[in-house]
Amino acid sequence: MAEYWDLYDTNRKPLGRTHLRGLPLEKETYHVVVSVWTVNQENKLLVTLRSAEKDLYPNLWENTSGSVISGETSRDAALRELKEETGIEASEEEMRFLGTARKASSFVDIYLVKKNLESDAITLQEGETTAFRWVSLEQLEKMNQEGRLAFPVAFRFEQFRSVFKEFLD
Repeated sequence: MAEYWDLYDTNRKPLGRTHLRGLPLEKETYHVVVSVWTVNQENKLLVTLRSAEKDLYPNLWENTSGSVISGETSRDAALRELKEETGIEASEEEMRFLGTARKASSFVDIYLVKKNLESDAITLQEGETTAFRWVSLEQLEKMNQEGRLAFPVAFRFEQFRSVFKEFLD
């Protein structure tokens, strides 16, 4: 099924038009992506292993993320992506907005969800991910140093490292 994104200018002002995923974006147009970090009762972060079949960053670790579909809010997209990719259902009250990172063609809204979860609560999305792990912030930092995180995740992690540290300490 075709996926459309709402388009924005460099100041995140809506342009009033949509874009079909997979086509190149026009210069100085942006779409919104969500990035969700899930933290369990042990203050560990959920990471998932990207499928070997993925075109971008196969066999690298990531957190939950995805594009906001046309007409959807950032928060709604974050809750949807979390449910689709991990099976975790969260409420808006459990979700904390950490900030936005601007990339070459997207605004990435970063969220953190803290929830009591057992490992059997995780249901991986077929074709997207093949494994999951709960890691401490130190373990995530080591994975990043070893190049085991997908580039976009490593980039966002670097930008928000101090926020994660503050929240998890």
